[in-house]
Amino acid sequence: MATWTDGYWWSKDGLRLHYRDYPGPADRPPILCLPGLTRNARDFAGVAEALAGEWRLICIDLRGRGESAYAKDPMSYVPLVYLQDIEALIDALAIDRLVLFGTSLGGIMALLLGAAGNARLAGALINDIGPTIEPAGLARIRTYVGRGTSWPTWLHAARGLSDNHRTIYPDYAIEDWLRMAKRMCRLTAAGRIVPDYDARIAEPFRLPGGETGIDMWPALDGLGGVPSLLVRGGTSDILSEATAEEMARRLPKLARVTLPRVGHAPTLDEPESRAAIHQLLDRVKAEL
Repeated sequence: MATWTDGYWWSKDGLRLHYRDYPGPADRPPILCLPGLTRNARDFAGVAEALAGEWRLICIDLRGRGESAYAKDPMSYVPLVYLQDIEALIDALAIDRLVLFGTSLGGIMALLLGAAGNARLAGALINDIGPTIEPAGLARIRTYVGRGTSWPTWLHAARGLSDNHRTIYPDYAIEDWLRMAKRMCRLTAAGRIVPDYDARIAEPFRLPGGETGIDMWPALDGLGGVPSLLVRGGTSDILSEATAEEMARRLPKLARVTLPRVGHAPTLDEPESRAAIHQLLDRVKAEL
């Protein structure tokens, strides 16, 4: 099992935020891993297991998730504030070049970071998200985010996730759902299993335009000239094939992999994802 140290940094509004730091060579840019809306640093445990030692990975908990502090103002749970938080971490760690891995919301953050400073990007992985987000997928996510679900045991949590998401991962066995439950949830002091995030993250997300609030197509240009990879679930209701094709047309260095029988979002533990990630990092090394 890959080992990590816990790191912390401070947001501009005084929140103590957390990341996992998996060690790797200092002569390569670190990989900054940015999770999805309801996810946390543990979401990249499988990726870290595969890459730690060869690459340094910094896997963050966004504000209101995992071991990061919850915000006093739920309206700070928006991409432009997340961007400020991540920029503060990059400054605190004095990182001058980095690779970005972003899943869903994390992919939006990767695009925004690229737009804010293309020169520091050595590579980028965008997982099942694009400048155009499909309304059907957003509507589905809004049905469960922040609903206050809890379960008495980990097995109940795994079955609950299966009930809600089996169309996304139709080939999962109960062991897979249990692993996902332990990445997405936590055990409370009262002995209940709950999603590991502040339920109030749903408040701005449910507003019109709450997913980004800005036109993301210009931000995509920040990946121009950067070795990059787009991972798409073949049955994704968030990233359409048409949007993926347009992203590839605009970015000549964007490689693509589409995973059959997977929805939103791939875990990046799939063999096809792993192979594509290694190919991306080989391209990154070639351009260092």
